[in-house]
Amino acid sequence: MRQERRGLACAIPGWYERDVTETEVKILRPVRLLCATGPIPLVQAACVAAILAGSAAWGATLTVFAAASLTEAFRTIGRDFEAAHPGTKVEFNFAGSSTLARQIIEGAPADVFASADDENMKKVADAGDVAGTPKPFAHNRLVVIVPRGNPKQVKSLADLSRQGMTVSLAAPAVPVGKYAAEAFAKAGATVPEASREADVKGVVTRVSMGEADAGVVYVTDVAPVKDKLETVSIPDAQNVVASYPIAELKAAPDAAGAREFVAYVLSQPGQGVLADAGFLPP
Repeated sequence: MRQERRGLACAIPGWYERDVTETEVKILRPVRLLCATGPIPLVQAACVAAILAGSAAWGATLTVFAAASLTEAFRTIGRDFEAAHPGTKVEFNFAGSSTLARQIIEGAPADVFASADDENMKKVADAGDVAGTPKPFAHNRLVVIVPRGNPKQVKSLADLSRQGMTVSLAAPAVPVGKYAAEAFAKAGATVPEASREADVKGVVTRVSMGEADAGVVYVTDVAPVKDKLETVSIPDAQNVVASYPIAELKAAPDAAGAREFVAYVLSQPGQGVLADAGFLPP
């Protein structure tokens, strides 16, 4: 019997106690003790259920809808989160925030929404799909991108309206498209005729492939394709600071996992990844 009970205590994953918060450990340790001394096998099932109920479920898949500009940073955060939560897999849907908001409101299953603006997060919240209060987790800034060598000698936002320029911008409903329009207005420049991309990565792709002479994107979008692009800075007086909120969703299939992922993004390791990618603190 003693050996059997010892085996039961070992059924409680040791990694869980190492990774939970101090408050959760205070709850977990008595549960582990009960598992080691209680009746078998009923207590075993109860103990495992008690542990997993407050955390991302073992073997669960967490679905995160995130703005396209978060692609590289969130993929890193996702791998780090999986390493800290064995058995949990993080899947991402990256797109323009307006597209993601519409999908969530229309019932697409997701656990977490990370938007590149407050407006699209508000749409989801107003539809009753957000659990709790959205939390700001990062900021970003705009930059003009041009092909290597800057063949059209672009030096400012106003240059994008010159005759003969082929320009790529995100659609007005997409946060970076809206921010770009604000920047042109601050600069006293006309918003140029441009392709209207579904998200910021579409703008990056057009310019990096030489299909456009210039575009306006986030600073953080440049690093992955820096060998193909050059940047033209936008002065502070003309620039726009983008605010990024994150929230757990009310219909989240994995509510516990959603809470833990949001907490991880806001934690020091998560913020470190975002800072390394060029995001500004919340």
